[in-house]
Amino acid sequence: MTGIDHPETFHGLPVLTLPDPGDPDGVPLPAADTVAWRLESAWRGDLTFAALWKHFLDSVDTTKVRALLIGPWWQDDYQSFAPVVDLLTADADRFPSLRALFLADVVGEECELSWLEMADITPVVEAFGKLEELTVRGCGDDYGDRTRLDLRPVRHTSLRTLRFESGGLPSDVVRAVGASELPALEHLELWLGTSEYGGNAGVEDLAPLLSGAALPALRHLGLQNSEIQDEIAAAVASAPVVAQLTSLSLAMGTLGDEGVEALLSGQPLTHLASLDLHHHYAGEALVERLRNLLGDRVNCDIDEVEDWDPEVDEFRYVAVSE
Repeated sequence: MTGIDHPETFHGLPVLTLPDPGDPDGVPLPAADTVAWRLESAWRGDLTFAALWKHFLDSVDTTKVRALLIGPWWQDDYQSFAPVVDLLTADADRFPSLRALFLADVVGEECELSWLEMADITPVVEAFGKLEELTVRGCGDDYGDRTRLDLRPVRHTSLRTLRFESGGLPSDVVRAVGASELPALEHLELWLGTSEYGGNAGVEDLAPLLSGAALPALRHLGLQNSEIQDEIAAAVASAPVVAQLTSLSLAMGTLGDEGVEALLSGQPLTHLASLDLHHHYAGEALVERLRNLLGDRVNCDIDEVEDWDPEVDEFRYVAVSE
């Protein structure tokens, strides 16, 4: 898992990992609303996530908690995220101030993205009706009997930022986002990944998002980390949603000459404040044409050109897969 780190801040707050119960250092905990609380139980002896959760509820004034991150929740073997979902939803009424939630804040040294045992996160979204920011990390990998990430269509009137960080985002999750009622959503970021790790979404699955009708408040759209980045760029080039955006990202994927050509010949992008295409495979001539077209009006990140020779290299790679 490359390009993924633990955030130092979340929802504008510094991240603090909750100490173990009975921490010998005895450092007093900060006020509940001054930090983003991170919970992790892996590699902490006999401490289960359920026990850590109880310690959290007993030690922190959860009525004032504004941001929460769930780190590694297993002990010795990787385990399903479903029990964490159950705990979160059962105690949702104890978090009236919660505005930001990060599910599976896990990095490669702890567990590869495709190895995470995820679950249906719909109950969490439904339980926290005042949530403004949700980040979900995890794949749709079908290896063995690992549990896939899942989401059903929801109605949520407060959510403003939604991020799925994945090396393979299942098509049913993509369709569920498009079928959801999210009238306040301003920032949407989907790391679509590769089919090898469960990322089976096609351009047709993105149609409700690209139409603009599903997300009236949307200002940033990221359709990233995809092995079909050229096809996505071609669809975006004529997508109605682009007119309402202030920023667009097609970064981290396999974008090549075909995709950049589509952007050059498509609808104007000069109204954007920023266009992120970093980690791409396009030729220097096309990149220069795009820079000239956008000029100084658009902050265009088209750096991080991947070393790839079509006559030698068989595959192009996304930035984050396993």
